[in-house]
Amino acid sequence: MSTHTPEETASILTQALPFIQQFAGSTVVVKFGGNAMIDPALFTTFAADIVLMHSVGIKPIVVHGGGPQIGALLNKVGKETEFVDGLRVTDAETLDIVRMVLAGKVGRDIVAEINVHGPLAVGVSGEDAGLIRAEPYSAEHGFVGQVVDVNPDIIQRLLAEGLIPVVSTIGSDEHGQAYNINADTVAGHLAAAVDAHKLIMLTDVEGLRRDPHDPATLISEITSTELHPLVGTETVSGGMIPKVEACLHAVDNGVDSAHMINGTVDHVLLLELFTVAGIGTMLHPK
Repeated sequence: MSTHTPEETASILTQALPFIQQFAGSTVVVKFGGNAMIDPALFTTFAADIVLMHSVGIKPIVVHGGGPQIGALLNKVGKETEFVDGLRVTDAETLDIVRMVLAGKVGRDIVAEINVHGPLAVGVSGEDAGLIRAEPYSAEHGFVGQVVDVNPDIIQRLLAEGLIPVVSTIGSDEHGQAYNINADTVAGHLAAAVDAHKLIMLTDVEGLRRDPHDPATLISEITSTELHPLVGTETVSGGMIPKVEACLHAVDNGVDSAHMINGTVDHVLLLELFTVAGIGTMLHPK
């Protein structure tokens, strides 16, 4: 039950109106993963927020990972997982499981949850219609890929039909070989390819901190020029590197802003988009 009075609710909606008008018609790429994906309540809230964005004229594109789900199924079948430089080493058997989990399970679950609110979401794999062209990341990583090119035609067609694309991050090369690609990386490249207004990365922390161990050092706003030198330092290390690099790629290639926000906060997408203060870390072009 809402704790707001009718007057407070009306005030909140009035504050959101200028942002709704500003973003109507714009494309927003949202990378979905982490705890929000495995917490049923957060999962349901996320889907509702995506539908609300769509309802006020924003064109959302959801890009999802599935690391926890992939790891759980690998464990279930007795397949050991090895990580090199933070990336899952992917042999042929692991690749089959990754494809099954991402396109066959996680992607379908997101589509189904969004479609509770109406026939809006369509699942798309990066293999579909040549959406994500990939090449091997390294011989050591096996069938882990890096993005070579993005052909957004199928995404643009879906958006033109008023639909919400939900993208599973499997790519393929010119010979049809599939590759497992980091979802953060795909989100950054896709945002640039569709000329998105915003890229929003849902993470497990409130944003980027100068000292990763000190929440008080949260960086609210930063430019591309300021952020590039921090990659590889204590500020941007470990699992934060692919997220930051994806955001940098987006804003360096035409996206107006990129945001890293805490996906474990209820309605965090709406707080970021429709409030004056926003939430998390905002990256601007240089």
